[in-house]
Amino acid sequence: MEQSDQRAKESKDLKECGDLIQEIEAAAAGLRGRLRAGVALDAITWFRVGGPAQALFSPADEADLARFLKALPSEVPVTVIGLGSNLLVRDGGIPGVVIRLGRGFAGIEPQGGGRIRAGAAVPDQRLAAAAAEAEIAGLAFYRGIPGGIGGALRMNAGAHGGETAEVLCEVRVLDREGRAHVLRVEELGYGYRHCSAPPDFIFTEALFEGVPGERTRILEEMAAVTTYRETHQPIRERTGGSTFKNPDGESAWRLIDRAGCRGLVVGGAKVSEHHCNFLINTGSATAEDLERLGETVRARVAAREGVELEWEIRRLGVPLPGRPMGPALALAMDGEPP
Repeated sequence: MEQSDQRAKESKDLKECGDLIQEIEAAAAGLRGRLRAGVALDAITWFRVGGPAQALFSPADEADLARFLKALPSEVPVTVIGLGSNLLVRDGGIPGVVIRLGRGFAGIEPQGGGRIRAGAAVPDQRLAAAAAEAEIAGLAFYRGIPGGIGGALRMNAGAHGGETAEVLCEVRVLDREGRAHVLRVEELGYGYRHCSAPPDFIFTEALFEGVPGERTRILEEMAAVTTYRETHQPIRERTGGSTFKNPDGESAWRLIDRAGCRGLVVGGAKVSEHHCNFLINTGSATAEDLERLGETVRARVAAREGVELEWEIRRLGVPLPGRPMGPALALAMDGEPP
C-alpha cells in the first residue's frame, strides 16, 4: 500500500474509533478495565511528545483483556504500549485502540529453583531488584533497562552483557482474538533486539530463570550498572533511551559521532552530547522534530559511513495532516546531502 493511501486509511480509523467505544462496551458487557476516547499520550511517553490515542483501554487483568479482545471488531487497529520509555508517538496520535497494561499485570513471584515470574507491566528495574532479594543471579542487567517487561519481551531487550532471551523460560500471551497461549523461549525467534512472535500477540507475563547467587554480590552488580548509566547516559533528560540498534561489529554512537552529529539540533530536539545515541527533547520538541532529527542522523551516517542505522525506538501513529514522516523528514545541512 502507498504511504499516502496508508495514512488516509489511518486518518479514517482515527476519526471513527471514538465512535466505536459505545459499540465495544455493549459487545463486551462486564468490562472491569477503563476505556476512554481521545487520551493524550504525551504525559505517558518519556519524550513527553505525541498526539492522542483515539481510544485507550487499561484492562483490569488478563481475563478482562481477553474479554475486550474477543469483543473488539477485527478491523480496529490495536497498539500495545508499556511505560513509554522506548517510544515515539507521532503528533497526529495513534489510530484504533491503544492498550496499556497496569496493576493487574504487575505481579512478581519467585518460583524456587532460581526462577521468578513477572507480569508484563513490571518495570525491568523492579524485576532486577526482586531477583536480587530472592538471591537469583543473572538478571542484574535489567537494572540498566528503563522499560517494562512487556517491551523487553517484544524486543529482546538487553544491556551490560545480558539480554532477555538468555534468562527467559516461557511467556504467556493473548492473541488478537483473546485466546491465551504459552510459548517457550525457543518459539519466539529471538535475535538482536528482535522477536519473531506475531505482532498482534500481547505478552501478559513471563517466567525467567537465573542461577543461585549471593544477595550482596548481586546488589553490588546492580550498583555498578547504576553508576555506569549515571556516568555515561543522559538519564535525567527527556529521552527515549538508545535510539538506534548497534550494527554488526560497531557501536551506533561511534558512527553518529564520526558523522558529525553529536549535539545536532532540529527544532526542540537535540542529539545528546553526553551519549550521541540518545535524542533529547530540550523542552519544546515535537514528535516531528525528534523523528526528523533521527532521520537526519540516519541519512548522514549512511552518506559518510556507508551504514544504514536501524531505529531501536518504536515510532507509532500518524503525523499531523499534510506532514511527512520517516526518511522523507531527513534534512540537508550546510549544503551537504542529508
